[in-house]
Amino acid sequence: MTKNYVLISPCRNESEYMRETLDSVVAQSVKPAKWIIVDDGSTDATPQILSHYMQQYDWISVVTLPDRGHRAVGPGVINAFYAGYETIRPKDYDYVCKLDLDLRLPPRYFELLISKMEANPRIGTCSGKAYIEHANGQLTPENHGDETSLGMTKFYRVSCFKEIGGFVREVMWDGIDCHTCRMLGWIACSWDEPDLRFVHLRPMGSSQQNIYVGRMRHGYGQYFMGTGFLYMLASAFYRLKEKPVVLGSLAMMWGWLSSALAGKPRYENPEFRQFLVEYQKNALLHGKKKAIDDIHERFKLSTHAEGNSK
Repeated sequence: MTKNYVLISPCRNESEYMRETLDSVVAQSVKPAKWIIVDDGSTDATPQILSHYMQQYDWISVVTLPDRGHRAVGPGVINAFYAGYETIRPKDYDYVCKLDLDLRLPPRYFELLISKMEANPRIGTCSGKAYIEHANGQLTPENHGDETSLGMTKFYRVSCFKEIGGFVREVMWDGIDCHTCRMLGWIACSWDEPDLRFVHLRPMGSSQQNIYVGRMRHGYGQYFMGTGFLYMLASAFYRLKEKPVVLGSLAMMWGWLSSALAGKPRYENPEFRQFLVEYQKNALLHGKKKAIDDIHERFKLSTHAEGNSK
């Protein structure tokens, strides 16, 4: 396989989990051409662990940022990502991946993602599926939709990443990017296949304070992105059985409602928000799969028409 990829990993105080991620990347069947790990002011053993791996593998490098005093999700994570991204020449790579350091990846993870993207040039971003491992070794899915690449392992075709303008520096960056991909004719997706299932060592939607803060943050992020009230209500209802049962959904709704009541700003891209509203309306009426298929079909027909006119 000749296509190469670069990993960029923002991290802060990840000593509890990071060795599993580091070891699983080292064990990949197709290793990255470069792995840039951005230490966002860690105060635990993270710097020492990174130094150990950097000395062993010349394709691992570390960018160190000053300690801001706290973990910053959303814009803070993306700012750290760009601190790494700005050290590379994107044209030197075919693929770029934002990779968190709280994951355990299967050994052929990146090999298979590249293979799938090479088979379909319309795929702009993709990932496998996240699972939570319980004390008895049982794995349960985090239940992400097939129409998104997961935020903890965003694998991008470099040309697509450039075209969408990269990541927005806000909480819902990992939703805005996938919708923008579709708006521009790319496919964003994830696959639930045995060799693409990875373990997420930190629960989805949690926060350094508690899981309810994480759920409220998600609600605010949906509001910022432009999600309508009815779609948000349907999403919260769908998640009622997820832990924390009921209360998690209520926290999500309160995050959206409190942001609306406070008149907080929304994503300043009218074209994007119109596209999002139309998609969400179609998804409520016909289901997500049909709404996504309709978008992809429109671009297929548009490309076919352009080809016939030449």
